[in-house]
Amino acid sequence: MKKLDKYILSKFIGTFIYAISLISVIVIIFDVSEKIDAFINHHASLYSIVFDYYLNFIPYIVNQYSPLFTFIAVVFFTSRLAARSELIAILSGAVSFWRLLVPYMMGAALIASLSLYLNHIVIPNANKTRIRFEDTYVRGQYFNLSIHIHKQVSPGVFIYLHNYDVTRNLGQKFALEKIDNQNLTYKLMSETIMWDSAKRTWKIYNYFIRKISPDGREITTSGMEKDSALGFYPGDFQEKLTDVEAMDYKELNQFIVQQRMAGSNNVEFDEVEKYKRTSYPFATFILTLIAVSLSSRKVRGGTGLHLGIGLLIAFSYILFMKTSTTFAEGGIISPFVSVWIPNVLYGILAFFMIKFTPK
Repeated sequence: MKKLDKYILSKFIGTFIYAISLISVIVIIFDVSEKIDAFINHHASLYSIVFDYYLNFIPYIVNQYSPLFTFIAVVFFTSRLAARSELIAILSGAVSFWRLLVPYMMGAALIASLSLYLNHIVIPNANKTRIRFEDTYVRGQYFNLSIHIHKQVSPGVFIYLHNYDVTRNLGQKFALEKIDNQNLTYKLMSETIMWDSAKRTWKIYNYFIRKISPDGREITTSGMEKDSALGFYPGDFQEKLTDVEAMDYKELNQFIVQQRMAGSNNVEFDEVEKYKRTSYPFATFILTLIAVSLSSRKVRGGTGLHLGIGLLIAFSYILFMKTSTTFAEGGIISPFVSVWIPNVLYGILAFFMIKFTPK
């Protein structure tokens, strides 16, 4: 690298680390003040708070705000370079504006690569511990409040539960149907089912079974109690939206396939989470280009004006991303399109801003 590259890159990374460290400390202080009563009431140890929660909370926060603070860092130090006429000296020294962008893109690549690594590997594993801590000491035990639960547990096998109690692993008004070529071949109905953790089977109480042969003949049986392996487990009824945050890329793909087969209403949410893990880091490049084009000219008002306009653009991007993903989670547009369309539109904006920046 040239001296110019090292100089700009060191300013870029240094300002980014300072900004993201500052916001992380502020967020942690507010989070402690909000959760301190829960920590005390649930007798959370200092070791668990520091190492199980906040040590895994920091990567989550850093990654969450990295594109925004990349933008702020670039606007801040570039506008200072412009205010001190350093950019004029650089461009007057036979360095083209496009060559000037190289260290900026190198810095953006470093941050985006780190964000991709955090998104797909580090944060899902860290979230396992963080979410487990929150369930134990902050939110309390999870309760499934759903009623009229319908799931496809395997191809052609459908179950229904009126409600399910996760604390006792107890289901009420249960039915299981097997469909072959659109024909009902088996139906089990039961008032209550309960998971037997010792035998790892379901206990079925007050049941009635119909078996229908291809020629239409029926065999019916009934009884008060029976053990049966039904092809699903208690964990299938303990799904929470935060659980997808604790899955790596492979686990999330498998989970989406299972949820789609089961007819879950949260498939769009899961797909948004999957695509966002890749698209969000790419926003680093786009916001860096917009920040350079915005702050590379010396204007009256200096850094303050640049930061004000920059924050407006950055927050409009975040708002647009939130709005588009909401449409995807509602099933209005494709999750892939909803996650990438902000990058495409703001990428076009970055292209035109760079093109018309005085060089």
